[in-house]
Amino acid sequence: MIQILLVDDQPLFVESLRKSLENYTDDLQVVGIAKNGTSAIAMAESLVPDVILMDVHLPDISGVVATKRILEAHRSIKIVMLSTYDEDEYVRDALRIGSSGYLLKDISPTELIAAIRALHTGLVQISPKIATKLINAMYDGTSPKIPEVSSRFEWFDTLTDREKEIFGLIATGFDNQQIADRLQLAEQTVRNNISTIYSKLEVKDRFEIIRLANTIQYH
Repeated sequence: MIQILLVDDQPLFVESLRKSLENYTDDLQVVGIAKNGTSAIAMAESLVPDVILMDVHLPDISGVVATKRILEAHRSIKIVMLSTYDEDEYVRDALRIGSSGYLLKDISPTELIAAIRALHTGLVQISPKIATKLINAMYDGTSPKIPEVSSRFEWFDTLTDREKEIFGLIATGFDNQQIADRLQLAEQTVRNNISTIYSKLEVKDRFEIIRLANTIQYH
């Protein structure tokens, strides 16, 4: 059973989230709900959950600050930021201090459940929209903005915009049908794009794509 702590100050959202996680799965359990960062730190200390879904904007201290303090005491806890904001500053701060990912609140319950399970196995989870945005910000194809980082992502620039979208969705755990539904494409078109991605990146399967995506570090 994967034990989860929810941290959010919006009662309707967090209750809906709790019901989605518990009513549609038999392996996820919400063990606590914190309404602010201070409570989150205290509950993480007493409960030591497997996964924490942490809102970025909290009424006392930010979710990033709370995450940093929790991870200083418990590095084994997987903390993913769940927010309506996709600004680079929030995402980079969250990943820099050791969070296990950053997802947007418009994620579907099915996608969130898949992301939590992937988090529990140690995979970083980043919204495809955010992943593409951040990688493009580090490497624009002509002049690297951060040379020591961007030199490691030249492989990403070999992909078309559509292939980058699909790469991000694969890295987040989407299967072919889910990718097709999200991008409004035929499943065969998705399979063709994935074959091209495999060839360009010289990988053999989805697991290698996920491992490749998880080499991304933000400094």
